[in-house]
Amino acid sequence: MGIEAYQQHNAVSDDPYVLVLKLYEGLLKYLSFVKASMESGDIESKFTYINKSVAIFDELRNVLDFDGGDVAYYLDGLYLYQIETLFSAGIDDNVNSINQVMKVVQGLIDAWKEETGL
Repeated sequence: MGIEAYQQHNAVSDDPYVLVLKLYEGLLKYLSFVKASMESGDIESKFTYINKSVAIFDELRNVLDFDGGDVAYYLDGLYLYQIETLFSAGIDDNVNSINQVMKVVQGLIDAWKEETGL
């Protein structure tokens, strides 16, 4: 269902599906750094990793193919909501919100792997 939602734009990998998976996995890594920064009280690192996470969501939004149907619009809204959640979680030091974003990203990874056979 989701494959059509993406097209290759300046892909580092020859396989755009692998690139998307790497972006999702990078998100999980940065989100875990956000959590660790919150728990240790490192405000500078927290916002550095929130900004890196937002940049990945932005890149995921940039590769959406809106000619591919409703899935792209759904994912765009989902990504935007995660960005909003990250910004408010950063301000409030809300680890639970970061956990929720991580859960969404893990769900995206699982669905993407299932869809692409990666």
